[in-house]
Amino acid sequence: QVQVVESGGGLVQPGGSLRLSCTASGGDASIYGLAWYRQAPGKQREFVARILIGNVRVYRESVKGRFTVSGDNAKNTVYLQMDNLKEEDTAVYYCNTFPSGPDWGQGTQVTVSS
Repeated sequence: QVQVVESGGGLVQPGGSLRLSCTASGGDASIYGLAWYRQAPGKQREFVARILIGNVRVYRESVKGRFTVSGDNAKNTVYLQMDNLKEEDTAVYYCNTFPSGPDWGQGTQVTVSS
């Protein structure tokens, strides 16, 4: 099974930026088999972004133009650059396979607040 470690979260003011990292190990997944998800307390987990071969990037509509997903295949790491953060972006951000598997890591907390 793929194991992931997320990092880079923190507290930021609206309009600020954060850069998240997800490093994967084990299993057969490459960075192209991974995706970013997020879950706010009491709310449904949702897909955020993923990167495909050829540098094709897929985002949920609410983050388009603000978030940029990238990856380093040699490091087996996927990044999520988040700019112009909004309070509605507050959530725990996770990596998982795409489609997602049943096991979720600890994630990294992103809090956007003034």
